[in-house]
Amino acid sequence: MRILLILAHPDPNSLNHAIAAAARRTLEQNGHEVLFHDLHAEGFDPLLPAGEIPRGATLPGDVARHCEEAALADGMVIVHPNWWGMPPAILAGWVDRVMRPGTAYEFVGEDGGEGVPVGLLKADRAIVFNTSNTEAGREDTVFGDPLERIWKDCVFGLCGVADVTRRVFRIVCTSTEEERRGWLDETARIVAETFPAEA
Repeated sequence: MRILLILAHPDPNSLNHAIAAAARRTLEQNGHEVLFHDLHAEGFDPLLPAGEIPRGATLPGDVARHCEEAALADGMVIVHPNWWGMPPAILAGWVDRVMRPGTAYEFVGEDGGEGVPVGLLKADRAIVFNTSNTEAGREDTVFGDPLERIWKDCVFGLCGVADVTRRVFRIVCTSTEEERRGWLDETARIVAETFPAEA
């Protein structure tokens, strides 16, 4: 399988980078082709220019490559921290520029954009790994866990990816080395279960 792995965290020494590395290692051990992007390391520009909005717009080379990889991927893995109940700006901008009409979704028939689009992504499953410093009960009751809705409904659900696994590792700021090792082991297990070794 071809798996698109997207990492969005500015610190190369972060837990997010370790999670992405564990996911990548497991995918490769299971024989999958990994299309890996560390958005910060690559200097991905999250700003969507007006000229890119229309369907069929000419895209810069790096954005066009991301769009092609997203369209061809059999699965996706997204790794990012919970910042203000949102993905980091660089990842939100990646969604803006890459999950575009004609690539990730399409309006059909007489629908001019006011209705519910049809998902186009080939991927049938995705994993989202988040890190957080917010206790789970507070995240659910006070904030309503917005990342759950963003990824499962607003992004992947709209783009046709029905099977979405999300795992939040918390509380990072007070975590021990033993806890972090356990989280990385769990990352590998989730990835292996979602994208098992090819026969």
